[in-house]
Amino acid sequence: MSLREQLKIMVVDDMSTSRGLITQALDAMGLRQVAFASDGPGALEALEKAPAHLVISDYNMPGMDGLQLLKALRTGGKTKGVGFILITGRADKEIVDNGKKLGMNNFLKKPFTPQELRSCIEAVVGRL
Repeated sequence: MSLREQLKIMVVDDMSTSRGLITQALDAMGLRQVAFASDGPGALEALEKAPAHLVISDYNMPGMDGLQLLKALRTGGKTKGVGFILITGRADKEIVDNGKKLGMNNFLKKPFTPQELRSCIEAVVGRL
């Protein structure tokens, strides 16, 4: 079974359009095991029940932003080793530096192309 067939991904974004664009790009890459959540608490709850290999999360979400989600994942027993990619329209140095301190594996600045998303994912999990 190839990495592409095994890889379980969780997409977290409060905007349904953004979730749709990401999941559409993942589907075009042949990644079929994709779950999604519209907020951080929902993602944490889902990941406790069904762990994923990789979380792709938006930064700017109400209630719990992407870095707060990352921090919660890194302190959770079942989720501390999950790969984490932050997607943000504001890739300022402070956000990226904080993400790295918290254990972020990679980040992607909006807007992005499907190929940029693929390269970002492959930098974390290996060639698809």
